[in-house]
Amino acid sequence: MNFTSPRDQQPLRQSPPTGAPMFLWMIVGVMAAIELVLSLSSSGIIGPDNLRWPAFMLGAFWQPVLSGALPPIYPGQTALMFITHAFLHGGFMHLAMNSVILLSLGKFVSIHIGATKTVLVLFLSAVGGAACFGLISSSSAPMIGASGAVFGLIGLWQAMDYRVRRQSKLPVRPVVMAFLGLVASNILIFVLLSGGLAWEAHLGGWIVGWISGQSFARRWELQV
Repeated sequence: MNFTSPRDQQPLRQSPPTGAPMFLWMIVGVMAAIELVLSLSSSGIIGPDNLRWPAFMLGAFWQPVLSGALPPIYPGQTALMFITHAFLHGGFMHLAMNSVILLSLGKFVSIHIGATKTVLVLFLSAVGGAACFGLISSSSAPMIGASGAVFGLIGLWQAMDYRVRRQSKLPVRPVVMAFLGLVASNILIFVLLSGGLAWEAHLGGWIVGWISGQSFARRWELQV
């Protein structure tokens, strides 16, 4: 999917020639460092044994804590877990999937809206994803991962693409098909994982990203 300049109706570059910006690598680096410590602990290489569950207890998003069914472990947990959950993952595969999309799509998005606003979208999408999960899900299991933030980038990307296509009088079918593909892939993964997918967080993150993309596109001229 390409963005298009409303001035000349030429596709914008989908990605810059250089690598991902340093701020994205820093975010991935923090998540990777946390996962490395938890994995080494789970393997018994460093102690104490199995820090993963205590980390989840303290940092994951817990719907029962949000609803008041369970008390928070420490002051401020109810608020902090809206962000801390995004830095925890269920393993290196989970981390890798989120990191690859974060680096590749984040690089593309940051060209058009800048580093500060990209970080803001990631932050708000993580919060929005957790909020949507908390409102819709009745699961007592912990919710972890940066997928809410990642889906925020996807929503922003699709919103900007949609708006530019409308302004340029180009077909919006590619955006619609991409959205339907996103829905289909979530349904498929949900089935394959027997329900072990926080689709509510994906939805919440995507909505925040879409709204952000519509807002940004009104204010800024996309650069070729």
